[in-house]
Amino acid sequence: MRTLVPRSWGGTAAEMAAAYPCDGYLDVPYAKYVRAVDVEAPVATTFRWLCQLKVAPYSYDWIDNGGRTSPRGKTGGVEELAVGQPFLIFRIVDFAPGEHISGLIRPELRRRYGPIATTYLTTPRTPTRTRLVVRLDVGAGSPWAWLRRELLAAGDTVMMRKQLLTVKKLAERDA
Repeated sequence: MRTLVPRSWGGTAAEMAAAYPCDGYLDVPYAKYVRAVDVEAPVATTFRWLCQLKVAPYSYDWIDNGGRTSPRGKTGGVEELAVGQPFLIFRIVDFAPGEHISGLIRPELRRRYGPIATTYLTTPRTPTRTRLVVRLDVGAGSPWAWLRRELLAAGDTVMMRKQLLTVKKLAERDA
């Protein structure tokens, strides 16, 4: 089935077509969504702020963080990644420090959100500029799952846009 929600926000055709570490984790048909932003900060600074997503969503906190403000300072130790750690609604399944964090939906959330795999990828553009790209693979093996995927993708476009712009702002502030 096709998607009704735009598959990209800020992404290029090349980023939509690229292979990502999250490829191959889903065992049902899925749609690929890309969200991307340029960050005027080095990869190390940007990636460090991605690690903060282990402690807070950095989106609309009143919706997805129980009204608590996501920390505007760095939390010690979150840059120490390990397979199996929580990362937003995911468990980390793969990572490369300074490059990407990839996750698979946590088992207890799969029933609610369906099968989802993701990669948050940082790529240097220059020594002081980073391209931050997120790829979401969202599965849908039935008409009900297709509708759930479309609703999730629509909401995610709004929430992840805010998340990426917040990470961008914080990384640029620290650069």
